[in-house]
Amino acid sequence: MKLETLIAECTAYDFKLMLEEKKPKSWLKSVSAFANGLGGSLFFGIDNDGVVRGLNDVQHVCEAISGKIRDYMDPLPEVALIPHRTGSLDVLQLKVYAGNYTPYYYVGDGQRIAFVRIGDESLPITAEQMVRLVLKGSNKTFDSLHTDYKIKDYSFTILANTFKTRTNQEWDKKYLLSFGLVTNIGNLTNAGALFSDDCPLWQSRLYCTRWDGKTKGDAINDAEFTGNVLMLLREAMNFVKSNTKRGWEKLPDGRKNKPEYAERAVLETMVNHLIHRDYTVMGSEVHLDIYDDRLTVTSPGGMYNGMLIQNLDIADVSSERRNPILANVMAQLDYMEKRGSGLTRICNETKVLAGYMDELKPVFKSTPTQFQTIIFASVNVPDVGDSVGDMSETKLTERQMKILNIVKVSPTISGRQMSEILSVSQRTIERDISQMKKMGILKHDGKDNAGMWILDTVMIIDNSQKATFHR
Repeated sequence: MKLETLIAECTAYDFKLMLEEKKPKSWLKSVSAFANGLGGSLFFGIDNDGVVRGLNDVQHVCEAISGKIRDYMDPLPEVALIPHRTGSLDVLQLKVYAGNYTPYYYVGDGQRIAFVRIGDESLPITAEQMVRLVLKGSNKTFDSLHTDYKIKDYSFTILANTFKTRTNQEWDKKYLLSFGLVTNIGNLTNAGALFSDDCPLWQSRLYCTRWDGKTKGDAINDAEFTGNVLMLLREAMNFVKSNTKRGWEKLPDGRKNKPEYAERAVLETMVNHLIHRDYTVMGSEVHLDIYDDRLTVTSPGGMYNGMLIQNLDIADVSSERRNPILANVMAQLDYMEKRGSGLTRICNETKVLAGYMDELKPVFKSTPTQFQTIIFASVNVPDVGDSVGDMSETKLTERQMKILNIVKVSPTISGRQMSEILSVSQRTIERDISQMKKMGILKHDGKDNAGMWILDTVMIIDNSQKATFHR
């Protein structure tokens, strides 16, 4: 290792001008943090600016470090002491390996504290981080933990029907045990709770929002769902279909759909976020945000191995799984593959869309606390309402359908009256009406406070929220 390449303190290493023997916590907290994370090194004899100052007695520092780790760390982390010489100056590297028996505590001064590395700092762990470290140290995962919920109190109709539909096989109750969803004594595991019809884990939630524009501001449509992960997946796909454009091009023998987003790419994204999210974070949920130019999904929990996805080649990302039971069940249902190719598939499915360009390649981002997938919209999709021949088709939100039904019965109704009937703000009604005017579905004849609403020769308005109309 060339010491001159160490230009600043960071996630992977710390600089210490000297060993503070009387204040061991000042540097042992970094030992704890490195052992609880990805590992790292402390360099003694380098100041905070990265300038090598050297140590007077490297042998004494080695012995003192070994003694302090033995006296103040529990359990004992795996470390290596490596001396370096640069010019006439001696530096000591304390290399700390990522531990398998987390959490690693600093024990001293009447305290027992575990630390984690956040950027260039070693900070005391939070309650949520403690849960993750305890699970890691006991070689357990959240989805495998046993609960007090009894199988006799819960049903699995959604799972059984999905299994039959996607595998063409009959569901057998014995799969609950073989899949790891229940225990031998009839209790649900957390995975079983997540797949039960009435999922009791309230942190299993999904927030969906269709924003008006390219940034968060006014919402055109929004929905919140809680419960069974298969239900969340279904509702997410329905929300995307109802809140994105779907154009087509006319062919001699029919038409070819030209969606904004590849359905399989969106499905793979939602499966990835619902299965690999961190369910130990109680006050969080998966967010699906749709903008004019992109679709973004964000979930709690970064990469399970602690690395940052943006620093990796997605083709070489290992298939380490935070929730292996959930992942296995989804693989059994043919929603995902076991070889960890989900991110590559998202890119490949998006790549085949009409109008794809390199700058529209999906983006994956992670931090220690969250993971995000961004899929950009196809550029060649016509605006909703663009005609092909003499017909056009678009999806409406449930609230927009209600507005159309109201104006059919009461053509002179005001926006304020509609807002009272639907229990939403008048601004929300105005936003929906503005969108339907742009679609050519609805128009207003006369003054704002005394005119009449006119449906633009709408031919069909059915329960599927699809409006088909002539131009």
